[in-house]
Amino acid sequence: MVAGEASGDLLAGLLLDGLKPRWPDVQTVGIGGPQMLARGFQTWWPQEKLAVRGYVEVLRHYAEIAGIRRQLRARLLREPPDLFIGVDAPDFNLDLETGLRGRGIRTVHFICPSFWAWRPERVHKLSAAADHVLCIFPFEPALLAEHGVAGSYVGHPLARVIPMAPDQAAARRALGLEADATIVALLPGSRRSELRYLAARFFETAALMRQSRPTLRFICPVLPALRAEMERMLQEGPMAGQVTLLDGQSHAALAACDVTLIASGTATLEAALYKRPMVISYYMNPLSWKLVMQRKQLQPWVGLPNILSREFVVPEVLQEAATPSALADATLAWLDSPERVHALQQRFSAMHAELQRDTPTLCADAIQKVLAG
Repeated sequence: MVAGEASGDLLAGLLLDGLKPRWPDVQTVGIGGPQMLARGFQTWWPQEKLAVRGYVEVLRHYAEIAGIRRQLRARLLREPPDLFIGVDAPDFNLDLETGLRGRGIRTVHFICPSFWAWRPERVHKLSAAADHVLCIFPFEPALLAEHGVAGSYVGHPLARVIPMAPDQAAARRALGLEADATIVALLPGSRRSELRYLAARFFETAALMRQSRPTLRFICPVLPALRAEMERMLQEGPMAGQVTLLDGQSHAALAACDVTLIASGTATLEAALYKRPMVISYYMNPLSWKLVMQRKQLQPWVGLPNILSREFVVPEVLQEAATPSALADATLAWLDSPERVHALQQRFSAMHAELQRDTPTLCADAIQKVLAG
């Protein structure tokens, strides 16, 4: 198995919950993170080596990443597994899967690349790479079938893990936060490249919000491996000493907050499942943005809550538009609109119900069919 970032690690950990009861003696190896390690996974390289986003950023690390893939492929061909599972990270996993499948190793890809949103050519790579695709959105298997790719809808693992009615008071107690405070969660991403572009911008936004509402409390979850860098960025900015950094605990932060300013990615779906109003933002190297988004984006939305809703149910403030002033105005607007928040929470509850399935069991069912094929 290969899971290249924190969100993939979470998905893979839940998948392992389905494999262990079905095959108690299963051995799982490759590249993974703490959720996978907690379930007995043996990792051969640190997951952080693959957590790079954007064309320009990938180019800087290309030699190392390509070297890891070559070494991993050679090792798996020497010691063929019964199955290879690539968890997200399509730019890394699809080529690896294609090479392994061409040598007779069965392959599963979890999750379906969002070819329906951007980079549609990836469905052709997926067709060559995967014997089967585990899909987390209900519309994906039919789209894959149009291209001759087998897929199963397994629900979204997060919808099963996150409670339908999050306990905000309990989350605040667990984090040591005041029960009656107005709390803003800042989630600038889980990759070092994202922090470089978004963390300082989010802290500047928080400073503007604090000027307007001095009683606001700010929390910011950060991966332990990135904490020192985040602390340095915080100390160098206008919110030094004014933001509570949490070791991981992004779910607790979303459960506890009143609103979140959040980087585009899987975390936006997590925020929706926690029924939290949000402002989605992103900023990357301008050349990466031009190559990736302006040329290959197929839909008007980038945030998963908006893609699933097929409309802008939450604001997206991206790239050049993502000034601290614009982000502050959009985030504060939620705090002034309780009726709007209530309507959004109703939409998110319906979305949650649609995505809630017994994902570990459904994944194991699909994998069993692949192994028997």
